[in-house]
Amino acid sequence: MPLGAMVALASPAQAAEEATATFVRASDWGSGFEGKWTIRNTGDTTISGWTLKWDFPTGTKAGSAWDASLSSSGNTYTAKNLSWNGTLAPGSSVSFGFNGTGSGSPANCTLNGRPCDGSGGEVPGDAPPSAPGAPTAGSVTDTSVKLSWGAATDDKGVKNYDVLRNGSTVATVTGTSHTDTGLTAGTSYTYSVVARDTAGQTGPASAAVTVKTTGGDGGGNPGGKHINLTYFTEWGVYGRNYHVKNMVTSGSAEKLTHINYSFGNVQGGKCTIGDAFAATDKAYTADQSVDGKADTWDQPLRGNFNQLLKLKKMYPHIKVLWSFGGWTWSGGFPDAMKNPAAFADSCYQLVNDPRWKGLFDGIDLDWEYPNACGLTCDTSGPAVMKTMAQAFRNRFGDQLVTAAITADGSNGGKIDSADYGGASQYLDWYNVMTYDYFGAWDKTGPTAPHSPLTAYPGIPNQGFTSDAAIQKLKAKGVPAEKLLLGIGFYGRGWTGVTQKEPGGTATGAAPGAYEAGIEDYKILKTRCPANGTVAGTAYAHCGNEWWSYDTPATIAGKMAYAKQQGLGGAFSWEISGDTANGELVTAMHNGLKG
Repeated sequence: MPLGAMVALASPAQAAEEATATFVRASDWGSGFEGKWTIRNTGDTTISGWTLKWDFPTGTKAGSAWDASLSSSGNTYTAKNLSWNGTLAPGSSVSFGFNGTGSGSPANCTLNGRPCDGSGGEVPGDAPPSAPGAPTAGSVTDTSVKLSWGAATDDKGVKNYDVLRNGSTVATVTGTSHTDTGLTAGTSYTYSVVARDTAGQTGPASAAVTVKTTGGDGGGNPGGKHINLTYFTEWGVYGRNYHVKNMVTSGSAEKLTHINYSFGNVQGGKCTIGDAFAATDKAYTADQSVDGKADTWDQPLRGNFNQLLKLKKMYPHIKVLWSFGGWTWSGGFPDAMKNPAAFADSCYQLVNDPRWKGLFDGIDLDWEYPNACGLTCDTSGPAVMKTMAQAFRNRFGDQLVTAAITADGSNGGKIDSADYGGASQYLDWYNVMTYDYFGAWDKTGPTAPHSPLTAYPGIPNQGFTSDAAIQKLKAKGVPAEKLLLGIGFYGRGWTGVTQKEPGGTATGAAPGAYEAGIEDYKILKTRCPANGTVAGTAYAHCGNEWWSYDTPATIAGKMAYAKQQGLGGAFSWEISGDTANGELVTAMHNGLKG
């Protein structure tokens, strides 16, 4: 569609009704576009409020909007005026915009129920349905709740009902009852119901009811005494289209105990924000938002931080930490550690900034790697890890202070390069990165699982296993309960492989959606299903590709290992690689219970 092409070209002379709406692509950058709607009052009376609806073809989507409240149901989008731009005098106009993807054009456009070209037409029944009766709960179990409610009324008839759990739709049903399943024992959930009429209009929500499932440990911790933590990546809101709300709709939020928001940067001796737009500025529409409420243009905090605050309100058991560093941004740690107290204070001030008060429960330090080589090589000395941990504990007090650390258990390897044992007395726990042992950076192989739990005959490097790392850390004095086992929600793979079993030769990295040699579990489970296991993890040979990754079954085995070893729990990198129904988080949760 050429830049500036219009969908509706009505003139006031044609208008049998009161207004027209026209659409243009204000800009187009190939991978996305800026859409702009202009609403004009073509009548001789003032308009008090407007609602614009249109359809996009499959493959074209509207995202964040400004100067309007935008929601969607399937391919149908509804934009409504904000408090300050709903009144239009005769001859005046108002515009709003949104970011979109795809090449399609709007269709079936209506403005306040009439065609957008001003050609007239009957106004459909404008009255939305009434609120349904307040739901009542019956047959409450450890994992399910049966809900019933009184029917709503509507002049055109009620089509169906949306059942909302903690503000997010979990089911759409035609009757007046629903059994919500897959819940966590001993956990409270708040339910309400919204009716939809045959014209597609939704009415007000019913009164809410809060129900607590039976069982559980009584402590509000879905993992019992074990930690089930995941990393949520800041950049995932872009190409991956993974947002905080996905943790709710997948059922993962109720099963997680902690979320590490990654990553903040380390620059100039200080902690700094990573991507301010994603963290604090990105506007969320009602359908994208955790609680179903759209961001407004003038609210002080938007983005991931506001969505995480909403998540914590719904799931008060969840603790959120801000993780700093990571593979790409670890280069700032050596300079920052020239003044550990000042470094820790800068991080404390940022983590506890009043703008996002109540969001973060602590900090996670992801230095890859102190006194060892990662993206670059560091020569800070073996004491630097302990010095850093002590400085951060002194500044953060009772808040959580954790660290993501190497899992290189080889003799003279990265664990031997720093005083992880001495540092552990100041830290709440370590996230031991027990993955990425082997991959297509060795482009000719041999093929090997990237996250082996134990050694196996033919393993390319001794000490490159989860168990070797755990045992070495224990031997250095790290308490078992301060160790979390790492689970990768992705696979690593090669191409040009003819051998099904590990140890085959390859010609290079297998193709991946974002980077060669790596792919999300949610893709691999159908693209290249696992057909073997080795060393407690899975592998797959399909065509000429060879992949390794964890499945719900292998995760169950790893969780059993974590409990047998007395570990504090487990963590995952990172949650957008899981399926839409959160099957990997669920496997970790189920394996850690008890």
